[in-house]
Amino acid sequence: MILQIDNVEVAEQGLLSLQVAEGRIIAMGANLLCPPQAERWDGEGMLLVPGLVNGHTHAAMTLFRGFGDDMPLMEWLQTRIWPAEARLSEEDVYWGTRLACLEMVRSGTLCFTDMYWHFPGVARAVEASGLRALLGAVMIDVAGEDQARACQRMAENFLEQSRDFSERVQFTLTPHAIYTVSRNSLAWVRDFAERHGLRVQIHLSETQQEVQQSLQQHGLRPALYLDQLGLLHERIILAHGVHLDDEELDRIALRGATLVTNPVSNMKLAVGGTFPYRRAASRGIAMALGTDGAASNNSLDLFQEMKVMALLQKHAEQDPTVLPAEEAWAIASGARAAVLGQSGRVAVGEAADFLLLRQDMAETTPRHHPISNLVYAATGHCVDSAVVAGKVVMKHRKVADEEEILQQVRSRAQQICHESTTP
Repeated sequence: MILQIDNVEVAEQGLLSLQVAEGRIIAMGANLLCPPQAERWDGEGMLLVPGLVNGHTHAAMTLFRGFGDDMPLMEWLQTRIWPAEARLSEEDVYWGTRLACLEMVRSGTLCFTDMYWHFPGVARAVEASGLRALLGAVMIDVAGEDQARACQRMAENFLEQSRDFSERVQFTLTPHAIYTVSRNSLAWVRDFAERHGLRVQIHLSETQQEVQQSLQQHGLRPALYLDQLGLLHERIILAHGVHLDDEELDRIALRGATLVTNPVSNMKLAVGGTFPYRRAASRGIAMALGTDGAASNNSLDLFQEMKVMALLQKHAEQDPTVLPAEEAWAIASGARAAVLGQSGRVAVGEAADFLLLRQDMAETTPRHHPISNLVYAATGHCVDSAVVAGKVVMKHRKVADEEEILQQVRSRAQQICHESTTP
């Protein structure tokens, strides 16, 4: 089956048509002949761009949006989030992830990197939504050896189960952080990931407390501790990375690891620093943009996140030329982080993952600089339609099962959060 979209605008190429087959873009150009069996629709002069990539989130935490706002990080985790998460079922996580996918596709995100419980529920939700995702189950072993072995068995089982899903679901290993996962378990992650060629996700250097604890316990700053363990490599995704010194950044660059900045969540939880973009960029470090979970953001709209990322860096460096719009867009579309598997390009031969954006909205008028409009003025409401792997997952802002998703999450979230705070 061929999909042809006519009358769309592609940056620096003007108005043209685009053909998609077997999940890839097979032709782009003016006056393309449409095969008789093709599905054809008019792009109405909309802007065609690559889908955005959420480099770090906890999708099902949409269930906890607004539950525990304005609290310190550890108090928020210990008194609200962890007690609520202990009550989650796989079906709760499924519906929470469905809501996240709904919110993300409506705001332009077509691929996301997720760390959460109940991997099968998350994977089923991704399959149902039509999006792409790098998924894993959280690994924490603060309770000791029994918990560590249970996490290892879980990872082994989930790797096997992941083979039953489509190529849009990629299994990763997801140790939570160096302060919640033991040295022995991190070594197991290193070996298992190497044996199976898996990517690894981990929170790193989000707070000064984590850095001080690492220095006290290991005599090393967090990134250097990971390197000592052999976990700092081109397949690891480091979320947050706020409190990294120059030696750590040098090592991250040397090993080819990827940093994911989450500016809104970091500011909301007051982590006491700003992601070192300029120092990371000067070293050529791979970078991506994430929202973190909806419990600490509280939005999954990467358009809003892009603007905050760019403005925060300009403010912190006292330099308006830092992180210009084109670079912010490249980071948000995955073009600066090969490990996420998205090129950030719309071209023949690339995966057919793209957005159609309305250009007739107030916030994108006038069009002196379309990319500046997208980074500094637009929100996810500018997204009209979305295609992933050649299949239309949203057309004219209509998404399948939207009302059922909203109803399920309303009832489940109310019950979970009520029970978790009831003595």
